[in-house]
Amino acid sequence: MFGKVLNGIDKILTFLENWTLFISVMAALLALFFNVVLRYTINYTLAWSEELVREVIIFTTFIGCGAAVKYRSMIKIDALVQLVPKLKLPLTYFSHLATIVFSLMMLYYGWKIAALQVMTNQKTIIMEIPLVYLYSFLPIMGATMLIRTIQVIYQDLQEQRTSK
Repeated sequence: MFGKVLNGIDKILTFLENWTLFISVMAALLALFFNVVLRYTINYTLAWSEELVREVIIFTTFIGCGAAVKYRSMIKIDALVQLVPKLKLPLTYFSHLATIVFSLMMLYYGWKIAALQVMTNQKTIIMEIPLVYLYSFLPIMGATMLIRTIQVIYQDLQEQRTSK
């Protein structure tokens, strides 16, 4: 039952991650393309396109964190595992625990920073996007990383059960 719930959540999160990443990167690429065309044809630049690209880079980094956990492509140092293979399982679960702690911190402190942005009502310089929208990616990223880590732990436990 728990596995079915995790699979359903996985499908929804994967769909949302893939499409939001696709749409945001395509919007940034189009803005940069038109900026380059305008710069070299009529010697005019779009000031907002560079700000858009900067915000998209931040957005895709945060959304990509959840996908990195799902595909197990987080940065790891596995020298100790290669030297002492028996430590693979404990170190894997320690890594999962560290990711959970980090995602909980992102949830908590990201929420606090986003709430602070609501009170200060700050906006980006050129496009005047409220910064609360940008800072709200922090708790969203924390939540997706937490969910993805729980999914990976469940997969590891299932593999461990079937290998016995």
